[in-house]
Amino acid sequence: MIHGFLRVAAATPECIVGDCGENTARILALIKEASDAGVRLVVFPELCITGYTCGDLFSQELLGKVALSAVRLIAEKTRDLSITSIVGFPFVRGNARYNCAAVIAHGRIQGIVPKTHIPNYGEFYELRHFTPAPERTEILNEGLFGPYEVPFGTKILFTHDTDDSISFAVEICEDLWVAGPPSAFHAYAGALILANLSASDETVGKKEYRRMLVSSQSGRTVGAYIYADAGSGESSTDMVFAGHSLIAENGAILAESELFSHGLTITDIDVRKLLSERRRMNTFTQLEGWHRARFPILHGIDATKGYKLFRKIDPHPFVPRAQDMLDERCNDVLSIQTAGLVKRLSHTGSASVVIGLSGGLDSTLAFLVSVRAFDRLGLDRSGIQAITMPGFGTTGRTKGNALKLAGLLGASCEEIKIHKAVGQHFKDIGQNPDTHDVTYENAQARERTQILMDKANMTGALVIGTGDLSELALGWATYNGDHMSMYGINASVPKTLVRHLVAWFQDSPEVLIPEPDREADRKKLAAVLRSILDTPVSPELLPPEDGEISQKTEDIIGPYELHDFFLYHLTRWGASPAKILFLAEQAFAPNYPRETILKWLRIFIQRFFAQQFKRSCLPDGPKVGSVSLSPRSDWRMPSDASAALWLKELDTLE
Repeated sequence: MIHGFLRVAAATPECIVGDCGENTARILALIKEASDAGVRLVVFPELCITGYTCGDLFSQELLGKVALSAVRLIAEKTRDLSITSIVGFPFVRGNARYNCAAVIAHGRIQGIVPKTHIPNYGEFYELRHFTPAPERTEILNEGLFGPYEVPFGTKILFTHDTDDSISFAVEICEDLWVAGPPSAFHAYAGALILANLSASDETVGKKEYRRMLVSSQSGRTVGAYIYADAGSGESSTDMVFAGHSLIAENGAILAESELFSHGLTITDIDVRKLLSERRRMNTFTQLEGWHRARFPILHGIDATKGYKLFRKIDPHPFVPRAQDMLDERCNDVLSIQTAGLVKRLSHTGSASVVIGLSGGLDSTLAFLVSVRAFDRLGLDRSGIQAITMPGFGTTGRTKGNALKLAGLLGASCEEIKIHKAVGQHFKDIGQNPDTHDVTYENAQARERTQILMDKANMTGALVIGTGDLSELALGWATYNGDHMSMYGINASVPKTLVRHLVAWFQDSPEVLIPEPDREADRKKLAAVLRSILDTPVSPELLPPEDGEISQKTEDIIGPYELHDFFLYHLTRWGASPAKILFLAEQAFAPNYPRETILKWLRIFIQRFFAQQFKRSCLPDGPKVGSVSLSPRSDWRMPSDASAALWLKELDTLE
């Protein structure tokens, strides 16, 4: 298995009702096609060997015998393929006939799963032909499927022969549509992948409901859900089938077929990611009592070079791709930040905040959120004390943008130059001002924090922190300098999202300037925010060159889009460096070559471990997403933890 990815498929063959021979040939062709594409688990529709719409033909002895032979033939014909196939067929046992799924791998039938819930309403009349699954799982040893014992029942986990954590289970069509789907209990028993063989007729609006069912069930079970739907060839006497197949993972649809199509719907599911999430959730209990059918599910997968995933790996996991979803995300994040600050101001009884407004992205976002919080509380915006503190690296552009922004939004604004104070400090400690080292830089950051804290004390205000999640991950903050505040409003907002949040205000200046007679000011505000967005990310601690910023953060520590990607997969899913590299190559090709990703990944790992001490004493700040580095909630890591294991794995990837 390549970094935890398993290639799976939902297959919809063209069907001929009642013609088991032709249907079997088409099933075999799709199994071969799937195997050639690297698929290791393929799911077919309900009763695909006979056709779902056979009606009273199911009572014909001949049809049942031929369908049984077809299952055995599929096993024999796929013996040498490294793929597990799940096909639907009618199975007669004793006094009953069951609507079943046969799990086939390595030349044998590994198990038979009957349908639990038999619909008998509306256009469905399955109880005329089939009996609900028996309560107990039994072992068939009559030789019907060769010289093997075959488990028959619903409580079966099909499990990797050497790894119990990798297993799948099966349910059939209506089983998903009931209040308590069997797949929920399969998941509690350990099934990571859930297969559904379906024959769901198409009606107006059913597509959206079906998609919702599949995605939500994968989310509730923290699993992967493969839904294979019957399509063309089924009888159109009273129904039409569209072959709407879907594959979902933990609430997200990864792949979906076009309606009224046939063939394979292929994607890659991330088994390790699902396991990581289940193990994180202590509410995901473990049920007992399931029979385990063991065989090498992932047989034959070992190559990694040049392996291209079918699924798309999002290069910006914190930023939705669709514009409507991005707008919603921005609104939600800003609402959370605003609500957090409103609560803190209300609790402390403070009507004033102090914020260091530099003209950069982070301080701009913190300032704009402060404006919204003051408006929410009905406080005068003049209580927002925006202080710009020019130093040795400050440019006219950033200082000008800070002053314009504060003025347009009615905040009080003060300029306090730090050159003399820092110069005196250099004299006091014996620092050569021409030595532009870390002391030169950090002295400026600490002087600014001292000014903000003392100004807050003078007016009973709160100092609003501006540092973001990406800076905290990298430790790109001065300890006891810009790392400190009384409330860190951006503490869980990654840099890649900060940009979009500021852009959201640029596109909606009326949110901050609602007065209809201030259209000119709204245009000025949008222009200032545009200029801030176009400014390179920089702490501005080193002298400018020809009036322009000389110290560009991303030139020093690497692109934030890479670091945010690394952060997300390391902390949210516990991915190893090797897997993060693999995912990054898939996500960022061809923009970043492998050696570039490796270079910045190494820097990220080194800094992430070495700088934990700065995160261990963070001020309060609101959590806005699934990734946070707060030492009180989401990330508890010793400040002296070693990065040796992670760096050693990186050494093997060079």
